[in-house]
Amino acid sequence: MNQLLLCTDLDRTLIPNGDRQESENARRRFAEVARRPEITLVYVSGRDRNLVEQAIAEFAIPEPEWVIGDVGSSLYQLQANHRAGGQSDKASTPSWLFSSAWQKEISLDWPGFARKQIAQTIKDFSELVLQEPERQGSYKLSYYLPIGFELEKLRNKITEKHEKRGVHSCLIYSVDQQTQQGLLDVLPQRATKLHAVEFLMKQLGITATNTFFAGDSGNDMPILASSVPSVLVANADPEVIEKAQSCSIEQGTSEFLYLAKGNFLGMNGNYSAGILEGLAHYHPETKDWIKPCPISGS
Repeated sequence: MNQLLLCTDLDRTLIPNGDRQESENARRRFAEVARRPEITLVYVSGRDRNLVEQAIAEFAIPEPEWVIGDVGSSLYQLQANHRAGGQSDKASTPSWLFSSAWQKEISLDWPGFARKQIAQTIKDFSELVLQEPERQGSYKLSYYLPIGFELEKLRNKITEKHEKRGVHSCLIYSVDQQTQQGLLDVLPQRATKLHAVEFLMKQLGITATNTFFAGDSGNDMPILASSVPSVLVANADPEVIEKAQSCSIEQGTSEFLYLAKGNFLGMNGNYSAGILEGLAHYHPETKDWIKPCPISGS
C-alpha cells in the first residue's frame, strides 16, 4: 500500500490519562503498527516539544517522525539517524529539526506582530487568565476561561479588535476534563491542527485518502470536521462527540468522521484501542497488522 500518514492527538487519545479504562496491551499493539514501514507517525498535540518528549518516555509510546505541537503552531521532524526502531531510548536525546517553513507560513496572519503584542490586544478581557509561561509559544497565546462563559461573544470581540489591526487569528476552545477548566488558545488563523496536517501532507506528497487522524477534544474540532478521515476515540467527552457530528454534517464531511464503539478485537475503543479501530475502519488491510494478544479487563 502507499505510505500512510497516521496522525494522533496525545492526551486522552493515545495517552490514557483520562478517567476511562485502557484496554490491556492496546498501546503495545498501537506501537507495533506505528513501527511498520508503511506508516509515517505524527503526533498532533497541544503540548510543546519538550512535553511531547516527556510523554514518550513516561507512557512508552513510539517516537514519531513528526510532531505538530502547540495546538498546530509548531512543527518538528525527528532526525532519521535518531529514530532507529521507532521507540524512545532513554539513554539518547532526540534530535529535532524545527520547520521554519511552517513558522513563516503562519506568521503571515500576524504581520509585524509578536506574541506579546497580540497579548496587549487581549489584556482588557478580564475573563481571560494567561496560562503559565511554559504553555505559551512563539505563535500561541493560551488562557484559562471559565466553563460556561459566552464564548461566541468573546470570540467576536477579539476578532473585531484583531481585524482592525490587520491581524487574522483563530480561537480554539477546549476543556481540561481532569481540572474542569476551560482553555482558550489564540493562534494565527492558519495555525490550527488541520492546517498543520494539510501543510505536512503537501510537503510529503500524501493525499487525504492516505491520511488518518485520531482525537478526543475541542482543539481537534477543525480536523475532526474536515475531509481528512478521522476517528473520535470512545472516551471522548459527549459534548465533543455531539459538536463534531453536527459540524461534520454542516460541512458535508460526516463520511470522514468515525466514532469508536469498542468490541474491535476485544478492545473497548478507548485511547489507543479507538485509534486502531478507526484505522481499520478506513484501511481494513491494517487489521492484519494488529497482532493477537490476550486481552482481559477490557
